Order: sequence, then structure tokens, then C-alpha cells
Amino acid sequence: MKLPILTAENVKRGEKELPSQFQEAYRPDLIRRAVHALQSSSRQPYGSSQEAGLRHSSKLSKRRRKYRGSYGLGISRVNRKILSRRGTRFNWAGAFSPQTRGGRRAHPPKPWKIRVQKINFKENQKAIRSAIAATVNADVVRQRGHKIPLPYPFLIDSSFEAMAKTKDVEAFLQKLGFHEELVRGEYKNIRAGIGKLRGRPYQRKKSLLIVVSESCPLMTAAQNIPGVDIAIAKSLNAELLAPGGSPGRATLWTEKAIEALQKHKFFNTP
Repeated sequence: MKLPILTAENVKRGEKELPSQFQEAYRPDLIRRAVHALQSSSRQPYGSSQEAGLRHSSKLSKRRRKYRGSYGLGISRVNRKILSRRGTRFNWAGAFSPQTRGGRRAHPPKPWKIRVQKINFKENQKAIRSAIAATVNADVVRQRGHKIPLPYPFLIDSSFEAMAKTKDVEAFLQKLGFHEELVRGEYKNIRAGIGKLRGRPYQRKKSLLIVVSESCPLMTAAQNIPGVDIAIAKSLNAELLAPGGSPGRATLWTEKAIEALQKHKFFNTP
């Protein structure tokens, strides 16, 4: 499969054959599994304190004629704490037990629980190759919701990696026909859940992914564009190529990035 190479003036400079990574079969199920495995490894362990609901003295004996016991009073065996007493008569309140007010939880979340979902190395490599191949499938990209120009897919001239100003990068992307896609990435809405209270009140759509060959000035210039991500070819993963497990992200590959994939055989199982 050959793709045209476009310059900064949106002029075709030639064509380039894509490496074998772009020939992988489309496997959305495997891509989704790789993304979930990656997301699960970044989850923070959480759980309640081991002393939660147990920080008060509560005791109830059912033995006969025992002081502070409940034998013969016709009450259940729920642990109780004394609120007041008069002689050997006590005013109790249920405590400690899961069903009582202020008691412990029956089955609280355990912070030592292992929540990481594992995936085999070869399966992960295959999932990344499949996600790479999906980025040049215009039908899959449109189905994901991206606003792409008519000549998509195409490659970008390597001079793009030398751009150091955000306004130049935005002007270049608009020349290529991604104006609607950039507007789509600017829109943000307020999150519906309790995440609003946890430092992430807004949600924003994922826009373009730009893949470069190595660290370059473009990485600093493009990171300020809303929704746009930029990554080095060897550092790609399933979540970058398929955010949320949905393959077909609109991706711009530079000519040098394709050469790096072909030369170093990234993500090819030995």
C-alpha cells in the first residue's frame, strides 16, 4: 500500500510504500483488550482503613448471670456499646456489626487486591500493529467520529518535525483540511459523574495523533493544541492509537516515522 507525501504547502511530493506493520488484520477485540490491560496497570489501589467502624469498645456476652451480659433479655447477639446504665440495667446501642449504624462495612474494597489485567507480549504487539493499520483506513476513522479531509490517508513531509511554534502547526493542519477536526477537539463538556470533585471536571474529545521519528521541536509546539497528541514512533501504544479502546484514530505520520518503523521493525514479533 502506497500513500502520497504532502508538503507544508499541501502539495504532493511523491509516494511511499508502507511497511508491514500496516498490513495487519483489523482486530478491534484484541485492541480493546490491550487498551484495558494498559489502563488497569495505571489504576491506584484503594480501600478503607482496617480500623474503620471498629474504633469503639463494643461487647455483648450471652453467658448466664454475667455482669453487662444480655442473657435472658431477649435481644440479639449483635455487639453493643453502653450509652448509659443504672445499676445492672444498661442502655445499649448496636455497634461493630455491618448492619448497625456506625459499624464496619461487610466487604470493603481491599487495597491489596491485584487489579492488573495481563496480556501476552505477542498479543500486545499484534494489537498495536492492528491499531496502526486502522489509522490508515478512512472508513474506520470516520466511523470513530473524526472529521477528516477527502485525500486522507496521507503522509507528511519530514520538514514538519522542525516546526517550533504552535500557530505554525495549526496553520499547517488547517491547510491539510483538518479545520473541522481542530474545532471538534476544542469542545469540552462538564463530566457527569463525581469526577468533577476529583480534579477532572471537564471531558474533551481526542483529536489528531501526530507520529514523529524522534524528539523534535514539534513535540513542544503541538502539545498546546486541544485534543492533539504527539508521540515518537517507538513509544506508540494501544491507548494512543485507540483511545478508550475504539480503533481508528485520525493519525498523521511523518515520512521519517515511517522510515523508523521500517528500519527498526518496531512492534514486529521476532
